[in-house]
Amino acid sequence: MATVVLMPAVVADAEDAVLTAWLVAEGDQVTKGQELAEIETDKANVEVEAETAGSVGRLLGSPGERIAVGAPIAVLLAAGEDASAIAEALGEEAPSAPPSGNDSAQPPVRRPGERVFASPLARRIAAEHGLDIAQISGRGPRGRVVRADVEAVIAAQAPAPTPTTDAITAATPVVQPAPAAVAPHHAEAAPSEAAPEAGGAYEDIPLTGMRRAIARRLTESKTTVPHWYVTVDARLDALLAYRKQLNQISPVKISVNDLLIKAIAAALQAVPAANAVWNGESIRRYSTVDISVAVSTPVGLVTPVVRGVEKLGMSALATTTKELIERARDGKLKQKEIEGGSFSISNLGMYGVRDFCAIINPPQSAILAVGAAEQRPVVTDDGALDVATVMTMTLSSDHRVIDGSLAAEFMQALKTRLENPVLLAL
Repeated sequence: MATVVLMPAVVADAEDAVLTAWLVAEGDQVTKGQELAEIETDKANVEVEAETAGSVGRLLGSPGERIAVGAPIAVLLAAGEDASAIAEALGEEAPSAPPSGNDSAQPPVRRPGERVFASPLARRIAAEHGLDIAQISGRGPRGRVVRADVEAVIAAQAPAPTPTTDAITAATPVVQPAPAAVAPHHAEAAPSEAAPEAGGAYEDIPLTGMRRAIARRLTESKTTVPHWYVTVDARLDALLAYRKQLNQISPVKISVNDLLIKAIAAALQAVPAANAVWNGESIRRYSTVDISVAVSTPVGLVTPVVRGVEKLGMSALATTTKELIERARDGKLKQKEIEGGSFSISNLGMYGVRDFCAIINPPQSAILAVGAAEQRPVVTDDGALDVATVMTMTLSSDHRVIDGSLAAEFMQALKTRLENPVLLAL
């Protein structure tokens, strides 16, 4: 049976993604797991893999095209199938035709009690404008209502603008009096071109789909998620000595960031209530620790996920993290490598930044902002003045999930493990 490849929902609440490149051509034989296309999301450029083996019967999108999540992008044929199987498969999966004219404002024909398929964003916008989502026609797959459908109804209901006095005045030609003659010795040479705008020369850089989506999602995060901040200083001398010992026996180089990720995992296990996310009507608590690592790339910030950190040894963790960072910078991450995770780490210490506050990446509930490890004066337990390597960390948490006391408890657990790294081996 022919298989329809759909545009994946890489990011929660995403309604579309950009098809950036095809990695196969029609007629090619593909194996299960082979990369078919590259798509651009708000987190990364990821590759769409074939879920079954077969031949490429049809490619349904062009590079650069923005395609709705869940819409068909390709059809894979099984052995012995021909073009008729393509039409049959698309007849089952093809999305509804886009509305024309005022069709988007016409209520759909639905049976009483019939389930309405709609994206969370479409539901929210409809609720904000007092619209019944069940009365809106959907253009998504299987009639799913998406943001564009709701916005079309809102636009159709908006009253037509009426001419204003200013508009009428602007539309009426005004005859200006001829300028008075100016004495030659007072005259200034008129510029041959319009003067440049104030502020000097500049260049407008077009937004990529990823940069636009990052701006949208982080703006939504900052305005809809109640951020709570807790800052802690940790002495790292013992951790740096521990790292030196590990690197003498480890087959791969272990970084301070690797140890930080491991310490975060240990702290989340010690304070399991912090290893959770907001789930609308519930708080979802995880038993495993999956941590997103913020990686700066030329196209924006990418956050690949290191999974099962609590089960990884230091060498395995360092290898996994290094590979993910390299693929992130090369734009070669797979969809599964950026999905999920309840916690993120963003380290700007290498830039000499002492401390900062990071924005939570929904649906996650926390992100740790890590500053530079630097020599600072400290007071020892016996009251003496000394010098130690100190690092400032600031936790940004979703107060709905991790409130003040829980955030403080987690940060204390993290500080304890960084200052006593032998605990990371337990």
